[in-house]
Amino acid sequence: MTKTDFTRQYRNYYTAKEQPELIHIEPAVYLSIEGRGDPDDAPFAECIQVLYSIAYAIKFTYKAQGADFVVPRLEGLWWFDEARFGSRTADSTPQEVPRSEWFFRLLIRMPETIDNETVEKAREQVIRKKPLPGLQAVSLYRMHEGLCVQQLHRGPFANEPQSLKQMQAFMSDYRLERNGLHHEIYLSDFRKTSPDKLRTILREPVKQG
Repeated sequence: MTKTDFTRQYRNYYTAKEQPELIHIEPAVYLSIEGRGDPDDAPFAECIQVLYSIAYAIKFTYKAQGADFVVPRLEGLWWFDEARFGSRTADSTPQEVPRSEWFFRLLIRMPETIDNETVEKAREQVIRKKPLPGLQAVSLYRMHEGLCVQQLHRGPFANEPQSLKQMQAFMSDYRLERNGLHHEIYLSDFRKTSPDKLRTILREPVKQG
């Protein structure tokens, strides 16, 4: 039985150069959970656990139907309260907004054929086996980012502002404005990978200024 691998099927989505570039991102559907706070704190890790629990339950449902797929990379949308902290560039936000005040939406891309009923059945399966807190917060999320500036960042998350500064300069040169939430795709499993070996796609939806 052939197993669908999204990283191959949507190669353009899961690859990036080490210099800023413009890319057009197609509509996609995700399994999603929202949260708030420092990504080094326990609630963030708990959100990841909950999200993957349901993602794998969905995978096994599809496998039983002869449509198995590889559970793809974790992703995250990040934002903060601009009414409170004011507008910030992507490269300045990590230094100027406390991590405890960050909001996030964790994402795992799903097959286009998925529906809410499949998610509910997967949730029920997980609850029967291990009733984790937060399972009810997982839902489907559809997103169409369209035109984006992106760059592959290598190394620790703490050094991301260096890459984001390059992206910001690229946006200024081409008169592009932010048009959505900061998006990260974690090509490496940061729970198991040394910080210096991490690979992360940084993506900023944009529009012509």
